Amino acid sequence: MPGSEAFVIVGASLSGAKAAEALRAKGYDGRIVLVGEEPHLPYERPPLSKGYLIGKSEREKAFVHPESWYAENQVELRTGSHVAAIDRASHQVRLADATRLDYAKLLLATGASPRHLPVLGGNADRVVYLRTIDDSERLRGLFGQIGRLVVIGAGWIGLEAAAAARAAGVDVVVVETEQLPLQRVLGPEMGEHFAELHRRNGVDFRFGEIVGEITTEGGYATGVRLRDGSVLATDAVLAAIGVSPNTQLAQDADLPVDNGVLVDAALRTDDPDIYAVGDVARAYHPRYKQHIRVEHWANALNQPQVAAAGMLGEQAEYTRLPYFFTDQYDLGMEYVGYVEPGGYDRLVTRGDPASGEFIAFWLAEGRVLAGMNVNVWDVTESIRALIESGAQVDPEALADPGTALDSLAG
Repeated sequence: MPGSEAFVIVGASLSGAKAAEALRAKGYDGRIVLVGEEPHLPYERPPLSKGYLIGKSEREKAFVHPESWYAENQVELRTGSHVAAIDRASHQVRLADATRLDYAKLLLATGASPRHLPVLGGNADRVVYLRTIDDSERLRGLFGQIGRLVVIGAGWIGLEAAAAARAAGVDVVVVETEQLPLQRVLGPEMGEHFAELHRRNGVDFRFGEIVGEITTEGGYATGVRLRDGSVLATDAVLAAIGVSPNTQLAQDADLPVDNGVLVDAALRTDDPDIYAVGDVARAYHPRYKQHIRVEHWANALNQPQVAAAGMLGEQAEYTRLPYFFTDQYDLGMEYVGYVEPGGYDRLVTRGDPASGEFIAFWLAEGRVLAGMNVNVWDVTESIRALIESGAQVDPEALADPGTALDSLAG
């Protein structure tokens, strides 16, 4: 490998930092350049809507590595830098300042960006988003200044932010186009469970509603006008209507893009020298026999090891089941598996959901597709093994706390 070439990682995120770490752990001693647009050290995103947002964890705990780690491991960290283009023919990336970097292998870890409100007033002051560490700090600061917050979107970010706002004493209204929160992910039964959790904590839901306008006064958001003409008065608006993968760089380089950068199970694009990981990657999953894109921390944490192996000429595939977790009020939850919307025919619960401690299982044709443990710990690996076994299970045994989960995996 020519000395002038490097392994270049675009995206100084959790996945970017973990890729650099994995390359060094595997013995690669060549040049590594990690390029990121934000001015901060690479950080993890879960604290931004959880512990850091509610003031229970410090900013430094969000960083993947301390600043000294990058120098000690000879990783060139270029923060505040934008990669403008990929020149595949010359094996170079061009930065916005016209600097060019040669690469032997290129890893795209460009993540995703929040979808913006496409309505009048959507750019007003105090219409905020939650994606970056700066966003989290701004929202936390607003909690001390406002009395009422309207959250648009009842997904994970919207609900976690709503819980943080309630903990700060802010009145919260959540507006959602669906009839329940998290309905596409969890289905109606568990969607209702999360709705009740928030109602018990004082959140007002407006389901089946579409936002038509953000009303303003003096440039500041003052209300959310719904399509029926009613207005929800507010001091600030959090737009949590999902994210879009940052694929423009790949698209401009003529790499296959379809709701993410398309990669194989080794996380490699159709260019053998370019890989993609994290929120931007739509990877072929051998278990599901299709490309899936999972916008969760576990992919950003674990995919880089597979990509690093491929970049070094090793054989590896990413076969881990999707995993995510949430903390809301007194609820802690882990979810493992994958279910397409409406892709299950039975929901089985072990324990009483009303007690706040239970496990939910999503089944199709008698096989467990996914499991969610709520305030029940040290069972995720057993649930994972049960899913991976593909065994048909007796629903009554699955619901029985006296039956060991490991015994059901066959």
